[in-house]
Amino acid sequence: MRVPRFLLTAVGAVALALAPIGAANAATSGVAPVAVKYLCGFYKTGSDAFYHHCTADGSHVIIKVDANWAPDYERCVSPGRTWLGAGSKINNAHYTGRTC
Repeated sequence: MRVPRFLLTAVGAVALALAPIGAANAATSGVAPVAVKYLCGFYKTGSDAFYHHCTADGSHVIIKVDANWAPDYERCVSPGRTWLGAGSKINNAHYTGRTC
């Protein structure tokens, strides 16, 4: 049986239109791998500040933490997620380019 070309085009267009919706649902339903569960680098939740060091080699790195109403400081962080403190007390944190 021969399928008309316009029908194949229509089915393809619908599939392309729905693909981002399916991907978004998969990412928010807990199906996503652990590696993308947390953002890499600095981020805040509703009340806390974190730095997530993403690495495949197990390295420890030094980050500079930009604190509110206090001097900035450096900290050695291991792979994974590190709690930096209350989100209201931390502006940002970034990798300094050094290991520890």
